[in-house]
Amino acid sequence: MVSGGCVGAEGEVDPEAVAPAAATEEAVVPVQAPAREVVVGYALTTKKAKSFLQPKLRGLARKKGILFVAIDQKRPLSDQGPFDIVLHKLTGKGWQQLLEEYREAHPEVTVLDPPGAIANLLDRQSMLQEVSELDLTDCHGKVRVPKQLFVNTDPSSIPAAVRRAGLSLPLVAKPLVAKSHELSLAYDPTSLTKLEPPLVLQEFVNHGGVMFKVYIVGDAIRVVRRFSLPNVDEGDLLNNAGVFRFPRVSCAAASADDADLDPGVAELPPRPLLEILARELRRRLGLRLFNIDMIRQHGTRDRFYVIDMNYFPGYGKMPGYEHVFTDFLLSLGQKEYKRRPSYGSLSSGEG
Repeated sequence: MVSGGCVGAEGEVDPEAVAPAAATEEAVVPVQAPAREVVVGYALTTKKAKSFLQPKLRGLARKKGILFVAIDQKRPLSDQGPFDIVLHKLTGKGWQQLLEEYREAHPEVTVLDPPGAIANLLDRQSMLQEVSELDLTDCHGKVRVPKQLFVNTDPSSIPAAVRRAGLSLPLVAKPLVAKSHELSLAYDPTSLTKLEPPLVLQEFVNHGGVMFKVYIVGDAIRVVRRFSLPNVDEGDLLNNAGVFRFPRVSCAAASADDADLDPGVAELPPRPLLEILARELRRRLGLRLFNIDMIRQHGTRDRFYVIDMNYFPGYGKMPGYEHVFTDFLLSLGQKEYKRRPSYGSLSSGEG
């Protein structure tokens, strides 16, 4: 069990901290632009590059002395650069091997993040293990994971497996591979036989229809509210049957930050609790770029559940992400610049 203690007054994440502009930045002295450029090589899918490398981010990066350079995945990384930082979100054994060889040859370059560490968040069977083992209890609240079950068997045997595991309906069904954001809600035992393994079944926890997306960028934490699935009562269990599929529950269009919500539902998780959680997960996972999907158990103020995590999430949906991310890259670049040797040539150009 991890406890962060309760020194000082209780603090919560200020809702204004998720608003755009200056209020989104941490209360620290802004990182100064370096004398020379910080070169960030990026390897992203076309869709990811478009959503992340938005014009406002590029413009702010240029002002701060950060240069984004597209990595050619068909060429050895050592023939490109020199890089201070490699930013990536690609899968596949070929890319992982290429990146691991580069890390061994150039340990002075910061890789965000190591492929082996990322793998823990790509498999929902292992994704929440660190949160479960953390067993975080603090005077500001408790953080747990819902009871869940990994299923990789014939669908007809799922109801029996659920009974043996002691899970209660309804159950949220999620694909084992975390690339997919689809989920289903199964209300009755018969509907469980209609699911398609491999998957993870997770007990549904009533949470007032609101989830908290906690974005982690190094030491920085940002929280936004998103609408989620509504509460389920006994009447729903009696009157509903089958599998209800939800292509994507939480998205930017479903922002709940400006909605007129019950304060007991809308109140953000206490910041001290989030700081402990983020710090411990950064250390345990070995990651610096990820997000945590949290819910508060309905009717409580201090009981929280982590229901999902994602590596390198859609930061473009996080208000003020340009300032947070460029300050983060700049701080890393300044630490690594003195150790950077000269190799290769800048041949890719700013992408």
